[in-house]
Amino acid sequence: MSLHISGMGWVTPLGSGVTTVWERLIEQEQPTAEPITSSINQRSYRAFRVRAAALAAAPAHPRLRRSSAISRFAVVAGLAALDDAGVQLDAESAGRTAVIFAVSNGGVVYTKRFYHEVVESGAQAASPLLFPETVFNAPASHLAAILGITGASYTLVGDGAVGLLAIKMAEDLMLNPDLDRCLVVGAEETDWLLCDAYARWRLLREAPPIEPLSQPARDMILSEGAGAVLLNRTGAEAIQKIEAGCNFENRRGAAVCVGQILANLSANNDDVIIASANGTFIDAAEETAIRRHCPAAPVYTPKACLGESVGASALWQVICAAQALRTKQLPGRSATGAAPSFRRAIVSTCGLNQQVAGLAVVLAHG
Repeated sequence: MSLHISGMGWVTPLGSGVTTVWERLIEQEQPTAEPITSSINQRSYRAFRVRAAALAAAPAHPRLRRSSAISRFAVVAGLAALDDAGVQLDAESAGRTAVIFAVSNGGVVYTKRFYHEVVESGAQAASPLLFPETVFNAPASHLAAILGITGASYTLVGDGAVGLLAIKMAEDLMLNPDLDRCLVVGAEETDWLLCDAYARWRLLREAPPIEPLSQPARDMILSEGAGAVLLNRTGAEAIQKIEAGCNFENRRGAAVCVGQILANLSANNDDVIIASANGTFIDAAEETAIRRHCPAAPVYTPKACLGESVGASALWQVICAAQALRTKQLPGRSATGAAPSFRRAIVSTCGLNQQVAGLAVVLAHG
């Protein structure tokens, strides 16, 4: 069954609003990397954070009063995708709508706060009200409650490829004729604890710029935000094919897995490749596979400007793919003479925890 993208929304370090952020990407604007510190030790990190202005459209809902940043990101992006599609949910239409939330690290800020209260004050002092925000499915719960969805609500946990796996799950769900649409949202928040973990894995650099596809790899900068796509049976862009991918055992095997994805999607030099390259070892895997299967294809990675948002990253890539097809533009490249090639976009995702996936997007008419 062919899925279509009928609406999109995102919250990024460059703002929100699909058109606004896309124009900033075309101009190759860079967000400011903000320092993140902790009382745990003296080490500080830099990350791309979401500014308050990007969340101005957040509804005044009781669910969001004490929710974590990741939940607010997810709600704003999800509502923007519905608005972009001109969909207003009532009780009946909400019952025919599914929500899938894609996440990698969860609500780390609340997890850390809960942990600190237990350690510093004793188990009896930690508020049980904090616990729901430490679990992975809290944002999906908030989003479903705000939309009035009481049935089909799911959370998928994975690495940077989890957003595409969520879209694959949506394809399966939409085989049910009782569903009219599926809202897929991926979100992430940054925190000192998360930065420290990636730094200890030797994947984080101290400061920008991010230099994807450079050799040797110079590592990444973490970012936060959310991306959302509303999937329907009609829409401006059609998802031609989804490859749920495979897992690689080592870095050398990553290139083989990405190559399998590109081969299964019949990648060629006329495609636009929206890559997941972020400055780490996955860059070499994607570059090797692209050089083998479609060496002349234009390649773009949004992580050069937006950073590595992990759970949100694949949805950001899908939005970039759709925008490239719509606008016949690609950040860092002139549209002059290149527009005839922008007929199909391939999203390649190679996660840091050994998962690879991909999909092909085409204009539904044209």
